[in-house]
Amino acid sequence: MSIGLAEARRIIAAAEKKADELGQPMNVAVVDAGGNLVAFERMANAWLGSIDISQKKAWTSRAFDITTKDLGTHSQSGDQFFGIHASNDGKVMIFAGGIPLKVDGKVVGAIGVSGGSGEQDHAVAEAGAAAL
Repeated sequence: MSIGLAEARRIIAAAEKKADELGQPMNVAVVDAGGNLVAFERMANAWLGSIDISQKKAWTSRAFDITTKDLGTHSQSGDQFFGIHASNDGKVMIFAGGIPLKVDGKVVGAIGVSGGSGEQDHAVAEAGAAAL
């Protein structure tokens, strides 16, 4: 199974609802099991620079099947994934806001959110993931 357009739209809608509650416009990307972009939404006034970041957060979460928040924690100097952000031609994001999407424990895609603080990005991504 992989994320389709209908599921991606539902995930994005839930993420946007949370972003509205926080009062923070976000960029939200959803990728399928292969890491391919299925859907993307830029909320009004969301940062332009975060478009690319949100998509790379989603890709990173799927590529490594880990939240970008956890990957960031484990990629600090001296930790097991130190330097990982430089791999894959710099495509790996280690900021909070990327979460693998799972069905019955199997990763079927990922969501990436960018536009606020790390805490806000992660909360919005969690809201989106919960809609699956």
